[in-house]
Amino acid sequence: MKDTQTYIDSGALELFVYGTLPEEEMVEVAREVAQNPTLLQEVVSIENSLMRLASAAAPDEVADFSNLRKYIDVDGKVIPLSRKRTSISAILLWAAAILLLAGVGYLYTENSKLEDQIVDTERELLLQESKTQVAESDLQQTKDILNVIRQQDLIAVPLGAQAVAPEAYASVYWDQENGKAYIDVKGLPEPPQGKVYQVWSLTLEPLTPTSLGILDQYDVTGNQIFELDNPNQSEAFGITLEPSGGSESPTLEQLYTLGVVTS
Repeated sequence: MKDTQTYIDSGALELFVYGTLPEEEMVEVAREVAQNPTLLQEVVSIENSLMRLASAAAPDEVADFSNLRKYIDVDGKVIPLSRKRTSISAILLWAAAILLLAGVGYLYTENSKLEDQIVDTERELLLQESKTQVAESDLQQTKDILNVIRQQDLIAVPLGAQAVAPEAYASVYWDQENGKAYIDVKGLPEPPQGKVYQVWSLTLEPLTPTSLGILDQYDVTGNQIFELDNPNQSEAFGITLEPSGGSESPTLEQLYTLGVVTS
């Protein structure tokens, strides 16, 4: 009989329990274990450890690692070589498959989160780019209009506040030659929900209002200058607050600003 510690240190007992030794060696180890209580206890300990591992990896499967019972009968005799043994390979494969599936599931979840974050970031970048382009376009348009209204041949008409809005003011820059009116609305408050400002060209005797248009793209900052067609012989300009879409005639109770052409 070989030295007990030699068997334990060699790893032969683990391979015996795994069922991976050649058949002749399985029988030889079984014989040694049957004759040595220390080796027997070591084999039982290894088998119990593997049973716990198998149960954790595949709780619905029943695994049997007791190669000692498969190779030694109740009388302590070694069973003939023809007895079939069960290998641990299948259980180890189950455990590996479970771990692999868990890892794949985790990676899939993390990858999906990352893809969602990328999509959200791209969407936000496109939105910001769109806002930037609009802002740049509006800024350039405002610059172009400012260059126009700074011309000396335009008629500047300041529009003063009326009773309904004592703090309101606006300005009209009238290009008579080209039939254009540029409306600076910086001094107007933000219109209420469902309301728009409407600009009127007025002749005074008799009082005849003509709509130049509505300011339906009003910027909440008020930093806008609107360009409207004005082919009229205007004697005054007024701005009223009207229902969305505008009105056929001005609502005088909602007259916000008014100014007379002086030149």
